[in-house]
Amino acid sequence: MQEFIDNLGGVAGIPGWTIKAFAIILAALLLELVYRVFIKHLDRLAGKSNHLWDDAVVYAGKRPVSLLIWWQGLIMAARVIAPHSDVIAFDSSLLNAAQQLGLVLAATWFFFRLTTGFEQAFVEERRKRNEYVDLTTVTVLGRIVRIAFVLTGVLTALSVLEIPISGFLAAGGVGGIAVGLAARDLLANFFGGLTVFMDRPFSVGDWVRSPDREIEGTVEHIDWRVTRIRKFDKRPMYVPNATFTTVTLENPSRMTHRRIAEHVGVRYDDFSVLRKVVEAIREYINNHDALDNTQTTMVHFDRFGESSLDIMVYCFTKTVVWTEYHQVREDVLLGVGEIIESFGAEVAFPTRTLKVDLSEQMAEDASAVGSALSERRESDSENGSRSKKGAGKSTKRSRREKETSKQVKTDSGDDEREPRGGDVGGDSGDGGDGSA
Repeated sequence: MQEFIDNLGGVAGIPGWTIKAFAIILAALLLELVYRVFIKHLDRLAGKSNHLWDDAVVYAGKRPVSLLIWWQGLIMAARVIAPHSDVIAFDSSLLNAAQQLGLVLAATWFFFRLTTGFEQAFVEERRKRNEYVDLTTVTVLGRIVRIAFVLTGVLTALSVLEIPISGFLAAGGVGGIAVGLAARDLLANFFGGLTVFMDRPFSVGDWVRSPDREIEGTVEHIDWRVTRIRKFDKRPMYVPNATFTTVTLENPSRMTHRRIAEHVGVRYDDFSVLRKVVEAIREYINNHDALDNTQTTMVHFDRFGESSLDIMVYCFTKTVVWTEYHQVREDVLLGVGEIIESFGAEVAFPTRTLKVDLSEQMAEDASAVGSALSERRESDSENGSRSKKGAGKSTKRSRREKETSKQVKTDSGDDEREPRGGDVGGDSGDGGDGSA
């Protein structure tokens, strides 16, 4: 074979090692094409089978085997070129390491895809048999296995490259503290997700709610850092996994029954038939097909309300589906109302009766009127006395003024008072006569 290649190279004027390297690459190409045809045929056969595990194996081997064929073909061609080239990339030790790294990479990729295929096949097989499957557990286990394969591949590659692992471990021990402080929230969410996996308070598809936070909706996806919850208004909510380690969480999806707890009020006028109404409602509740009588069931007259006689109805439905529960609850309430009407009674509505004693009210009104009249009389008497005192004072004043005027204004001839000025009194007359 080697002589044929050398003769062919001599005829074409090309070195024999070049033709040999080209032939190896061409063989790798043809082998990869044959493998593609084979894997497509195998994929069709696997699709016709009743199981999904063979589909997972075919899915795992598609890409990695093709990569391995090309990688090994190139390495073999490089080995042929290496003796005739001084390029350091064609060094035999480097080619050996590259060949081993290709095998490690192809194997790691194969097992990574195989784990994903087995995970999907397991879920589909359980769903085909209408069996319950915990998607959270399956997803987390698949991730753990894939991470294990990746870590194994990385460590194997380091050993192939003759890189000591102890140095990385020491560096990781020193830098781990800094990384831990810097990524504290990230690590908290990671361990929160691990806690969710271990405790499994909820799974994908569960309805969860928290009385401590405004968290309520359906779990859609659980990741290492956050959990996606679809609220009932169809808005997505992304909750960090660390939150689930500090809050109280309810999982209504895991309830066994749904409760009906109501108080139905009857009028006080229907007290005579109250006992019969309660007994009829109790019999109706105990014989209802949609109610579970093995759970706590109570129908009793409970209390004298402000405007009604209250009957307590307490029972549990067999269904936990939200829409079916409301249908059963509606049927129960309508049945209770019909029973009340069948006895001539009525469902009470808020009323209030006001009773007033008229005799007492009239006495209070009379006393109020009498007090008002007495107060008016007292005020009138006080006003009369004041008017009399004012009249006496006015008469005394008039008398005093008259006496004073009599004393001052006497007869003109007999007035012996001395005048205050020269032009006052009788001097004016004398002066007039003298001038004349």
